[in-house]
Amino acid sequence: MDKQSFVKLYLPAARMAGDLYRINPVVILAQSAIETGWGESALARQYNNFFGLTGYGVVNTYWHGGKVSLEENGLLFRRYDAPENSFLDFARLISTAYRLAAAVSNYPAAYAREIAYSRYISEVNGDNRAAYEEMLTRIARSLMPLVEERLRQEGFCEERTRNVGLCTKKP
Repeated sequence: MDKQSFVKLYLPAARMAGDLYRINPVVILAQSAIETGWGESALARQYNNFFGLTGYGVVNTYWHGGKVSLEENGLLFRRYDAPENSFLDFARLISTAYRLAAAVSNYPAAYAREIAYSRYISEVNGDNRAAYEEMLTRIARSLMPLVEERLRQEGFCEERTRNVGLCTKKP
């Protein structure tokens, strides 16, 4: 899926999750783009899991306990009823377990560094922390103008926010 289509389809879910948990929706979208290959992964398309969240932990408002394995005897992943639930569950996780990352999410490079060097990234699975940080920062920066354009089209861009570089809703 191309970036414009990805933003058009999933910005509403990222905004909803970001607004509820006070996380910049751009970094939410960027992380989802990495984890799903721009929404093309089987986990995203078939099971509405846009962040590769594993099927462990306590059920909550957004995840009702459904699990799926993509290969025989493979790792279990969360299965969601709708994409929005995945975005909301991810934002809930970041805001509770990765508070410093959530607190700096208006600064994509700082957020990327916090996430890349946290337990969210597993080097056991072959994740390279430095590469993940660089990719997350680069993708977030590339999404900023597309997100701003969508917000303008929806009437949310009267002025720019200095810290985030995103538009804010008219008063």
